[in-house]
Amino acid sequence: MALISAKVGNTGQRQRWRSGLTCLTWRQACALAGALAGLLNAGMAFAQAATPYPIKPVRFVIPFPPGGGNDLLGRAYAERLGERFGHTFIVDNRGGASTVIAAELVARAPADGYTLLLAPSATLAALPNLRANLPYDPIRDFEPVSLISISPYLLVVHPNVAAKSVKELVALAKSKPGNLNYASPGHGTSNHLAAELFKSMAGADLTHVPYKGTGPAVVDLLGGQISVMFASAASVRQFVVGGRLRALGISTIARSPAMPEIPTIAESGVPGYDTYSWGGIVAPRGTPQAIISRLSTEVAIIVKQSDMRDKLIAQGLMPRASTPQAFAEHIRLELAHYRKFIRAAGIRE
Repeated sequence: MALISAKVGNTGQRQRWRSGLTCLTWRQACALAGALAGLLNAGMAFAQAATPYPIKPVRFVIPFPPGGGNDLLGRAYAERLGERFGHTFIVDNRGGASTVIAAELVARAPADGYTLLLAPSATLAALPNLRANLPYDPIRDFEPVSLISISPYLLVVHPNVAAKSVKELVALAKSKPGNLNYASPGHGTSNHLAAELFKSMAGADLTHVPYKGTGPAVVDLLGGQISVMFASAASVRQFVVGGRLRALGISTIARSPAMPEIPTIAESGVPGYDTYSWGGIVAPRGTPQAIISRLSTEVAIIVKQSDMRDKLIAQGLMPRASTPQAFAEHIRLELAHYRKFIRAAGIRE
């Protein structure tokens, strides 16, 4: 645009430019018009990329009530992003419907970078394979920003459960089919599927009791209304340390560096058992790529901060970062993984 303005600003040059134009063929004139349009579009894209972001608070939607592992994770990143950008990232807890309420809200929000979603594996990979009429599409409706964490589950029981190991829990469940109940943050969440995988591989008959989030489920587990739960380490570790819950095993194939004393479920009687949850940040589809790229870059910086890493690892979370493209590929692979598992296990809505 500066080049064109310089030419137009000189009267003599402007006249020569206009007289030359009359000699152009129609095809040449169209080509010139196309080139000018390209310059205009490039200028607009540059202006958009150069627009300061953010200039107001950003809403960071967490699809669970306060108190669970995902809430802790989301609040930690929201605080650091706010510090990095110099504007508040406001946490908005929108629990319910196994994360669907929050996901639909963000999918329909303006694509301006001011609404983000903490998206767990249930939202982007599990539920799309369980429900035919979701009000959002995990691929078409979101712009992936970055993976932010992976987390193993702790298999925990209330102290009144007469099982002090995975083998004893399996034996107890087999001796009293359906009598032991287990909690999850909702049907189709990765916690739910972790328990169903355990039931399938161990031959244990447990009854599912879905809640509206990890926090309420843990409350009833602590109260003894629920016997068993596959819970994120971040949401229950303090109660394990305090003796209010008993941890029988960890869901990943390798022990956690943060909790090396807890055996894996695989080594405790269910060979090959290996599962975990993950979470990332997504924005509504159409959010400017300049904003997506900036957010992803800041997440990568935050993950490298030693105090942030120590804080998350101490809670049993494993901080991660990725490019938007790598996270998009991760989502596609996880969709395929959950599709195969859900069909093989015969899990229904």
